[in-house]
Amino acid sequence: MAGMVADLFTNGFDPTFLFTWKGVRTRSEAKYHVHENQTELAFIMSGHGQYKIDGRIYDIEEGDILILNPGVYHQSLATDPEHPATEFFVGFSDFCLEGMRPNCIEIDADEPIYKAGPDLKLKLMRLCVAMDAEKNTCGAGKYYMMQSYLVQYVLYILRDMQEASLPNGRCAFDSVNKNEIVSQIMQYFEEHYAEKISLDIISENMYVSPFYISKIFKSVTGDTPIRYLIDVRLDKAKKLLTTRPELSVHQIAEMVGYDDAYHFSKLFKKRFGTSPSKVAKQDSLPG
Repeated sequence: MAGMVADLFTNGFDPTFLFTWKGVRTRSEAKYHVHENQTELAFIMSGHGQYKIDGRIYDIEEGDILILNPGVYHQSLATDPEHPATEFFVGFSDFCLEGMRPNCIEIDADEPIYKAGPDLKLKLMRLCVAMDAEKNTCGAGKYYMMQSYLVQYVLYILRDMQEASLPNGRCAFDSVNKNEIVSQIMQYFEEHYAEKISLDIISENMYVSPFYISKIFKSVTGDTPIRYLIDVRLDKAKKLLTTRPELSVHQIAEMVGYDDAYHFSKLFKKRFGTSPSKVAKQDSLPG
């Protein structure tokens, strides 16, 4: 894609927002179909599957953006029952980008799938959540709010396409953004270690898939998120054992997020080489 993104909007950009749809693709679409006057963008939020597009079969995965322009036949195929694709669709029309056909977003090599890097994926995840929430409200100006999200959505994608086409290219795995996400996860652990935490809960708070969280967290820290959380909890527990002698092991276990004191004690001994009761007893002895 040549030129600045701003050049694409010489005719303005005031698309008609048509719809959004979010769902888990547990069954293949019934019909191989086409739309004549609208563009659909399908963002794969998680999972795997396939798409039949203009007679070709494409494997799709988390982070893929399917650009389904008018006249493009397509059909979503459910192929991975263990990890079905979660798809987010947005449909719109009545726009014309400079150098492109009306109601079309055209990328290099005329490929229908664009792969989002970590930065774009995070931005689109947040917009998908915002659009899905707005869809279910009855607030004043709902259409214009949805349209404003749509404009951001398209602009983020077009900017990313432009950056990808620059001579020097760009990092496929944005280390700055990656480190920022991991830092936010670490901060979340520090503030919520006493609560029930799972990868799914982190994913909901960060708008990033559990698989992606595990991948980038280990690439930055060398450890898995859950292993890191365990260490945070055990460090907090050790401090409580040495500063709050009036508390029982069971109470401390609950204070750092464990209902099962026996399980907590096993983890503690594995980490520090001694039981929590011995640490508490040792620190309660007179000097």
